[in-house]
Amino acid sequence: MKFTIKKAQPKPIKKTTLSRFLRKRMIYYVFPNVFFNFIIAYASFNELGYTHFFAGTQCLAKLTLPMAIFLPVVLTIDILKRVTDAAEQEAIEFRVDEQLNLKRMMTRLSIMHGVVTGLSVLCILLLAQFNLSKYYKLDGAAMAVVVGILAGGLSVVFTYLPVMRLKKYLYRPVQIVPADAE
Repeated sequence: MKFTIKKAQPKPIKKTTLSRFLRKRMIYYVFPNVFFNFIIAYASFNELGYTHFFAGTQCLAKLTLPMAIFLPVVLTIDILKRVTDAAEQEAIEFRVDEQLNLKRMMTRLSIMHGVVTGLSVLCILLLAQFNLSKYYKLDGAAMAVVVGILAGGLSVVFTYLPVMRLKKYLYRPVQIVPADAE
């Protein structure tokens, strides 16, 4: 007896435009990321009176650096997969070029987005650390808000940025009208 596993068909998507599709996905990404990253940051600062950039058990770098690396990776892979699934189902007005190696593109873009975002957040934290006094203490609640806003900003950017790169491989199908149909 031979078992075969059927590939799961993606859930049918309603017909829409690419911009509406992206706006809807962005809303699905922004609100949970802002909420959960704020709650996680707020809960992880045990003593809400203060925190530091890199020192101590409750530092800002422990929360922002993993988020800045993994959030772009996950969002890039997810939005590229969803847009290509919508194009295959003809739910959006574009089609994906058959020459495109989607897995390779998703891997490269997600790694590049994660590394660049992680390094830029690390540089910002280091600049802030060196510009402020060694004894400067950050308010934990305010830093939780900053982490939530950063998560929301990253969600918006990495909803649209991968699709901008994918647009090179998207095309509108041509409708051929027969000459005798006039």
